[in-house]
Amino acid sequence: MGDKTHTHPGAAGRATAADHPASVRNVVLVGHSGSGKTTLVEALALTTGAVNRAGRVEDGGCVSDYDDMEHRQQRSVQLSLVPVEWDGIKINLLDTPGYADFVGELRAGLRAADAALFVVSASDGVDGATRMVWEECAAVGMPRAIVITHLEAARADFEEMTRTCAEAFGGDDPDAVLPLYLPLHGPPAPDGHAPVTGLVGLLSRKLFDYASGERVASEPGEADLPQLDEARSLLIEGIISESEDETLMERYLGGEQVDVKTLVEDLERAVARGVFFPVLAAAPAADGVRQGLGTVELLELITRGFPTPLERAAPRVTTPEGAGRELRMCDPEESLVAEVVKTSSDPYVGRISMVRVFSGTLRADQTVHVSGHGMTDRGHEDHDVDERIGALSTPFGKQQRPVTHVIAGDLACVAKLTRAETGDTLSDKEDPLLMAPWEMPDPLLPLAIEAHSKPDEDKLSQGLARLVAEDPTMRLEHNQDTHQVVLWCLGEAHADVALERLRSRYGVQVDVVPHRVSLRETFGGRAAGRGRHVKQSGGHGQYAICEIEVEPLPGGSGIEFVDKVVGGAVPRQFIPSVEKGVRAQAAKGVAAGHPLIDVRVTLLDGKAHSVDSSDAAFQTAGALALREAAADAKIHLLEPVAEVSVLVGDDYVGAVMSDLSGRRGKVLGTEQTSGGRTLIRAEVPEIEIGRYAVDLRSLSHGTARFDRRYARHEPMPAQVADRLREEVRAAS
Repeated sequence: MGDKTHTHPGAAGRATAADHPASVRNVVLVGHSGSGKTTLVEALALTTGAVNRAGRVEDGGCVSDYDDMEHRQQRSVQLSLVPVEWDGIKINLLDTPGYADFVGELRAGLRAADAALFVVSASDGVDGATRMVWEECAAVGMPRAIVITHLEAARADFEEMTRTCAEAFGGDDPDAVLPLYLPLHGPPAPDGHAPVTGLVGLLSRKLFDYASGERVASEPGEADLPQLDEARSLLIEGIISESEDETLMERYLGGEQVDVKTLVEDLERAVARGVFFPVLAAAPAADGVRQGLGTVELLELITRGFPTPLERAAPRVTTPEGAGRELRMCDPEESLVAEVVKTSSDPYVGRISMVRVFSGTLRADQTVHVSGHGMTDRGHEDHDVDERIGALSTPFGKQQRPVTHVIAGDLACVAKLTRAETGDTLSDKEDPLLMAPWEMPDPLLPLAIEAHSKPDEDKLSQGLARLVAEDPTMRLEHNQDTHQVVLWCLGEAHADVALERLRSRYGVQVDVVPHRVSLRETFGGRAAGRGRHVKQSGGHGQYAICEIEVEPLPGGSGIEFVDKVVGGAVPRQFIPSVEKGVRAQAAKGVAAGHPLIDVRVTLLDGKAHSVDSSDAAFQTAGALALREAAADAKIHLLEPVAEVSVLVGDDYVGAVMSDLSGRRGKVLGTEQTSGGRTLIRAEVPEIEIGRYAVDLRSLSHGTARFDRRYARHEPMPAQVADRLREEVRAAS
C-alpha cells in the first residue's frame, strides 16, 4: 500500500455485476452525523471515474443522499449503495446515516458488508455512539480502518486525532491503531492554519502531492525525514507484532532489515483478519479537480487490505422448519441464499429490495422462495411464498443500471418483490432456506396517530403495513385497551421520517395525538351491589335480580367469579349468564372506562321468573350489580409499571439514577459491566417514560441504551390519578 502511483482511474465509469467473489469488496462507512461519510463516498466515486464531477452522475444527480427527504432534512436518513470500480475490483460502498434514530439502516449496512471504514472528523473527535459501533464490529471480528476527515478545519490536528482514535478504539492494544501516512502541510494561510496538500507514505517512504489536483509521487524532503522515520518505526513494530510469522519481531529487534514487500503483505493480512486498524486521512477534491486527498490511498487499502467475501464465514442457515444446513463459503455454484438488507419504494418502479447474495447466483426472471421468520414481535407475520425475480440492477444515485445476474458476495437491487420484507431470505424454490434475522434495537418511542380524514383512513392500514415492511426498527401496534394506532419509533427524527413517508410516498395524512397507556381499575375494599333488571313491554318481559359482593385480590389475580347461591334463587342455567355480564362490564370499566382487574365477585342471591327470565336478562343484571357495587366503593386507578434496564457510561450513572427517581422510579440495583459501563435496573411507571428514548439520549450524549418490559399494574398515587382525571375532563 502506498507504493503504487495511480494517475488514472482503475476502471472508468460504470460498475456492473462482478464475475467472481474475489473481485468484490463490500465496505460500510460508519461515523457520527456530520463526520463526512457521504462526502467521502462522493470523493471516491469521483476518483474512480464513476462520476464526472464531485458527487454527480451523468444526469446531474447525487450518488448518495439523493432522496428528496434527505435534501430537506440535510442529513442521511437511509442506507445508500454506491458501487465503484478500482483496479478491476468492484467496491460496494454502503453509506449509512450517522444519526442515532437511523441505527436500523446502520445495522443493515453492517450485515451486508465485510469490512468497515470508521469516518472521524478532526474537528469533532470520536463520540460515544461511534465507540459502541466499534465494539459491535469487534465482537464479530469485522475488519476496520479509520479515516480522518475535515483536516481543513481550524485547529485540526491529524497526529492528535490519531492518538485519540488509538485511545478510543485500541482497547488493550493501542499500537494496533496507527497511521499509514502522515499529512504534508502547505504554506500557512492568513489565519495561521497550514492546509494539508499531500501525504507521506510510511512504508513506501514516498511523498504523494495532491496540490495540483492530481496525485504526484516524489521523494520527501530532508526536513520530513525525522518525523517520518519515527512514525515508520512505530508502524513497522505494530505490523510485526500482529504478523503470523512469530520469528519476525525477534529478527527485527536483532537489527535485520525487513523487506517492504513483506511488511505490506503482513499489513494486508493483519487488516483482513481484523487485528490491525490503519488510520488514513482524506479530503474531497476542489471544484474542477478529480482526485481528492487520500482517496487513492484509501482505494488501495480497500482493494488490497480488506477481505473478499470468500474470507467471510458462511452464514448459519436452516430450513423454514428449523433443521440446520451447511453451506460452502460464498460459492456461486451452491444453493442460493440471499438476504433483503433494505426495502424502499419508488413512485415509478414500486418496491425495490436491496439484497446481499451470500451463496449461489441470483438471476433475473428466476423464481425464488421468500422466507420471513422471527419478526412477529415487530408486527411481521411469518411467511413462506414463491416469487418471481423481476429486473435486477445496481443502483447509482437515482439510476438503476440493469444486470443479468448477481453472484455470491455481491449486492444488487430486485424490483417488485411484493411479499419480501427487510430481513427476509431469498433461496432456491426447490431448496428453501432461512437466515436468522439480525439483531435490531427495540423501538421505544410511541407515536399515536389518527387518519386526518375519511380518505386517509381508507389508505392508512396499507400505508402503515408498507412502512413497517421497509423498516424493521419500527413496530406497529393496534392497542386493544386504548383503541389507538401506535407506531413505535427509535426517536423523534425517526418518527418525522415515518410521517413524511406516509404523506409523500403513500398519500396518507395523519394527525399525531397524545399517547395513552393502558390503565386499569380495581376495588379499594369490599362492596356489595344489587342488579335489578325488570321490564314488561308486552309479550315476554325481562326479569332478573342478582346480589353480589366484590372484594379486591392481589395483583395479577384477574377476575375471579364465585357462586354461593343456595336454594336455587338463581337457576343453575343463569349463573354463567351473571358471570358473563360481570366480566363484560369489568372489561368496560366501572369508573373511568378502564378495564377492572384483580377482584373476586361472589354471587350471593337473586330472583328469577319462570317465564320472563333469560340469559340476556341475567347478563344485564350482573353488569348492573357490578356498577352499583362500584358506586359505593373506592376505586383505585392502576398504572402499568415497566422493568427498565439502562446501560450507561460510568460518567453518567448519577445523572441517570437521579432522573429515574424523578420519574417515580425505584432503582433495584446496579451492575458493573465491561467498557466502563454500568447496568442500572429499575421499575418505572410507563406513563413517566413515554419520551425516555429521547430524554436518555440527551442525558447521556447518545451513549446509553435501555430496554423495558411490562412488569405489572399497581395503584397510581392519588395526586397523579387526580391530575390525570382533570386532564381527561379538560380534553373532553
